[in-house]
Amino acid sequence: MALTYLYVPGDRPDRFDKAARSGADVVVIDLEDAVAARHKPAARENARQWLRTAAPGKAELRVNSLRTPWGAADLEIVTELPALRIVRVPKVESKQDAYAVLKQVGDDVQLHCLIESALGVENAFDIASADPRIGGLALGEADLSSDLGITDEDGLLWARSRIVVAARAAGLPPPVMSVYPYVGDLDGLARSCRRGRELGFCGRSAIHPSQLETIRDTFTPTDEEVAAAKELLDSLENAEHGVTLLPDGRMADPAMIGNARRILDLARDSHT
Repeated sequence: MALTYLYVPGDRPDRFDKAARSGADVVVIDLEDAVAARHKPAARENARQWLRTAAPGKAELRVNSLRTPWGAADLEIVTELPALRIVRVPKVESKQDAYAVLKQVGDDVQLHCLIESALGVENAFDIASADPRIGGLALGEADLSSDLGITDEDGLLWARSRIVVAARAAGLPPPVMSVYPYVGDLDGLARSCRRGRELGFCGRSAIHPSQLETIRDTFTPTDEEVAAAKELLDSLENAEHGVTLLPDGRMADPAMIGNARRILDLARDSHT
């Protein structure tokens, strides 16, 4: 499970290798919002060339929506790139949107669907469960905020929770958070990441390498959390009844196993 994803504009090929060396778990070459219309053909070719030699599982591509003049051409290069196994698809509003993209890519390519509108949020579970090749959900919070008239991060609380629930209900991995736009505000980024982790998110996308350490540190369980998770699992494994008391006086029952295992999974993944 990756914790950090770094977006790189497709029209800045000089940054691709730097991004790969940045420490990000995954580099996302962006052909969509980060690239002006006149530069999109060149960005697509830049992505094609670099992704040909990218390490499998270490790179993703965000394409343009099929509703745009560039989406179909973006998807044409996907089948040429054996290292590319996940494609980020923006502005998905229905399972029909997902099906339209799936028809254009190979059977071994998964879609990471970006939900960026009120309609997409309402249809989140239908999208998540539409096909086994749907590999994940995430919010596009800038577009969603504009669609809903949200002016503060608190206004995204329900939509964030909705995405977490939809992903879980469909058997998908926990979603990663959308980018934090204030590059210089690392304290604000840390606060936002903590809130996201409390809601069930498991990592975050970044728009600058300087954000990666804060994201990783915030989503990586502390030594205390890891110790508590191990203690809970050990206590339940050795319990004579379904409920047991931990040394600190807390009650523990099997309903708490899932969260404890998730903490241990996050801790393991953060060190791989």
